[in-house]
Amino acid sequence: MAQGAGSINSDYKDWEWSDDAGERARLLQSPSVETVPKSAESQGNGLGATSALGAVFIVVNAALGAGLLNFPAAFSMAGGVAAGVTLQMCMLIFIIGGLVILAYCSQASNERTYQEVVWAVCGKVPGVLCEVAIAVYTFGTCIAFLIIIGDQEDKIIAALVKEPEEAGSIRWYTDRKFTISITAFLLILPLSIPKEIGFQKYASSLSVIGTWYVTAVIIIKYIWPDKELVPVEIPTSPSTWTAVFNAMPTICFGFQCHMSSVPVFNSMKQPEVKTWGAVVTVAMVIALFVYTGTGVCGFLTFGAGVDQDVLMSYPSNDIPVALARAFIILCVLTSYPILHFCGRAVLEGLWLRYTGVTVEEDVVRERRRRLLQTISWFLLTLLLALFIPDIGKVISVIGGLAACFIFVFPGLCLIQAKLSEIQETRAISWWAQVSYGVFMVTLGAFIFGQTTANAIFLDLTA
Repeated sequence: MAQGAGSINSDYKDWEWSDDAGERARLLQSPSVETVPKSAESQGNGLGATSALGAVFIVVNAALGAGLLNFPAAFSMAGGVAAGVTLQMCMLIFIIGGLVILAYCSQASNERTYQEVVWAVCGKVPGVLCEVAIAVYTFGTCIAFLIIIGDQEDKIIAALVKEPEEAGSIRWYTDRKFTISITAFLLILPLSIPKEIGFQKYASSLSVIGTWYVTAVIIIKYIWPDKELVPVEIPTSPSTWTAVFNAMPTICFGFQCHMSSVPVFNSMKQPEVKTWGAVVTVAMVIALFVYTGTGVCGFLTFGAGVDQDVLMSYPSNDIPVALARAFIILCVLTSYPILHFCGRAVLEGLWLRYTGVTVEEDVVRERRRRLLQTISWFLLTLLLALFIPDIGKVISVIGGLAACFIFVFPGLCLIQAKLSEIQETRAISWWAQVSYGVFMVTLGAFIFGQTTANAIFLDLTA
């Protein structure tokens, strides 16, 4: 994409945005990414510390996560392996395109985080909508993480106490609400209170290893299945032409790494759009193989009877699967504080911008407000997780929001960036890029609307 001569920063000073507030609101950076100050990057000498190979690993790290547990169920909803794989391949083109667009707009606007790029390129209203969407998305993802913890602990405890899973009487210390609550209060809340999350980088690396292990277990269990695992039915085609769209929220939720991609791009030794295109293509292909392997093998193992959380379909006393459950618990235990930090930073940035208070003036009250925000966030997510036992319902909602981060906001950025270019004549490539941006916005809006309406309809008819 050729960079135009026009400025795209014209609306970014609305709401009296201060540099101090911007520094406080710099969020969504992977704990594994070391970036340089904005003043240094303006010199354009490639001062980042991340190599292209390192950037591939970080993007894969950001994309892979507990969302893979829902892929076998997504393949079932889509109507089989052919439909699921085809849908993934089609969406992957636009997923990669969105990542490249964000890098292009980050370079053009000289901004280093996702929401700052949207603010700079698209203006105040899309910027505020983006920040609100980030807060809602991270809040919903935290709920999903707590539900996943409850799912895995149910199976682990069932194996340890050696009681039938269908037993009518449940001891108080094995009750799902108690186990989720005690885990959350003892492990998640203390990790969520600190002001910085740099200490999470090592635990996050371990959780990535756990994610790969889960995929390996699911594939091995399909190749060498247990005798008692017999699939009920294996659909080979979607029940209706619209059924395939039900898998979109899971795919969007799984591949959504766009919010952390901007700081990763800016952390590279040579932050060039062409190099970044190769990085994200390799990273997304790796993620595609992992998600496809998990989705296909998990779906073919259990067929239409697969649970929304595929590990719930395996027996409690399976040792390799039990270890996979422990890894998934570790993954979400370390991911919850990171997602909470991102959401809290967005709320903090909105608050500082709205009040017009500088960081120096707000130091005394920052700790008190951070504690209040953290405890309120934690209690609300915990309460909702206790009464929403189905992870599929949560993913159907936040998956629609993920589509906004993948399609809508990058599409808007591309349109606005091209419109701001000062050109005497509009070349065919210019019209093609604007048309591509319009299509991305339309596609993202369709996915968001369809999945949100479907989630509301299912809740009302449940």
